[in-house]
This record gives sequence, structure tokens and C-alpha cells, in this order.
Amino acid sequence: MEVVKEQFNPNKKYKWQPTDVFEISGAEFGLLLNALRATLMTEEAQRILLIQEASNAVENILAKGVESGIAVEHIADNESSNSL
Repeated sequence: MEVVKEQFNPNKKYKWQPTDVFEISGAEFGLLLNALRATLMTEEAQRILLIQEASNAVENILAKGVESGIAVEHIADNESSNSL
């Protein structure tokens, strides 16, 4: 009995296991690497990366505030306070 392989359809969503291995050629790897480098070197990407660094810094500051007791969990109520 012949096994029929499923045909790739770009309109479908696919899943795989984290341990599955995909193989790419050197040309495909170079294409991906150059595309990523070109995108990351744009002014917009650099701005977004800087924003991500700033966000991480703020999260770290807040974490230290929580650990030291300065910042506490906000429970929603009708009162206004200085929190997010």
C-alpha cells in the first residue's frame, strides 16, 4: 500500500516538537542571516531594541521594589493611587 505524503499548504498552520530537526542549505542559511542582519541594522529596529532594553531595566527596577517591599500588588478598587 502506498503512503501518500501531505502537500505543504502555506495557508495552513503547522506544528512540530521542540526536538524536531529541520535541515537548511548553506545558501538558505546565508539568506536568513543576511535578511536578519539587514533588518536589525535599520534605524527602526535599533529603536525597538533600545526600547526593549529600557523595558527590561524598568522591570528589573520594579522587581527590586517588590522584593524590598516598596512596591506592592495593586488590588483594584475605587480609590486612585500612584500605580499602573
